[in-house]
Amino acid sequence: MRVRFAGATDIGRKRTHNEDYIFLPTDTRLAIVADGMGGHAFGEVASKLAVETVVGYYHDTADEQVITWPYKVDRGIRGDVNRMITSIMLANLQIYEKAQRDTNCKGMGTTCVAIYFLDNTVIIGHVGDSRAYRLRSNDICQLTEDHSLINDYIKMKRVTAEEAENWPHKNVIVRALGMKETVQVDIITEVPRVGDYYLLCSDGLCGMLSDDKLMQITREEPELDSAVDRMISEANEAGGVDNISVVLARLEPA
Repeated sequence: MRVRFAGATDIGRKRTHNEDYIFLPTDTRLAIVADGMGGHAFGEVASKLAVETVVGYYHDTADEQVITWPYKVDRGIRGDVNRMITSIMLANLQIYEKAQRDTNCKGMGTTCVAIYFLDNTVIIGHVGDSRAYRLRSNDICQLTEDHSLINDYIKMKRVTAEEAENWPHKNVIVRALGMKETVQVDIITEVPRVGDYYLLCSDGLCGMLSDDKLMQITREEPELDSAVDRMISEANEAGGVDNISVVLARLEPA
């Protein structure tokens, strides 16, 4: 299989600047979406630093044994999973330390969702409420779990999914890069199939468009760039209340 990618980021209709940052691959099958927070332009500092750190780590370890120092990582976990975990943990540390050094950056942070394609495995690393979806045949599945206060309340059955739509604190994040010196990284691994789509996005997209609408767009737009552009356009038409970032990958015959 080969992987084809497309992606874009947009300021939306309500924000004054874009705090999202994305990465599309040129020489490695790695893609990333990061949604910064912190205001006064420092959210975009955090999201850019996260992406640059993860990408830099992947480049630095491309031709050598994966380095996990200074973190102790379970050696029973496959090396490529360790690589994803370590890259995001290092990004967290870089953001945290920068915020400690620079008082202007105090409180900045970012979500991060990254995807890496091996020949027969997909590895997704995730912190925050940016999402990864798999679209297969006529089914769409959210692979990541939002690290948000509203999702915690839903799991505790303190609010229903329907009540959550209008809950006043639905955008509060409980886990993000830069909040603490270390961070827990969620990992998802899958065996992909030819024809699968993988969608990474910030909540500026999935907060505006339903899963069914995302599925519909990929089915109606066979060109990846057109699908990405339409997702952003329809998210803006639905209100565009936040920055909108989309990365779409499709598995095709080699």
